Amino acid sequence: MMGWSGGHWAFWQAGMMWAGATLLWGLLIVGIIVLIRFSRRPQQDDRMSDVRSILDERLARGEIDPQEHQRILDLISSRQPRDRVT
Repeated sequence: MMGWSGGHWAFWQAGMMWAGATLLWGLLIVGIIVLIRFSRRPQQDDRMSDVRSILDERLARGEIDPQEHQRILDLISSRQPRDRVT
């Protein structure tokens, strides 16, 4: 019979099987890690509501006045980056 190798795999066939299995498991593990990281990332709206609640608490405690409260709200609600004052 031509092409019969005695029922054994050639060296390169076994190597390709191991490489493929390793690549498959690696991609699965990386995919699971990426899904977990993105699912745990807080959304932009959640962060903004946290900032606003802290700002409201500071206003209620009297740490800032209403004008400062409104100024900070205007700063954080604008989408344009501001220059730093040093």
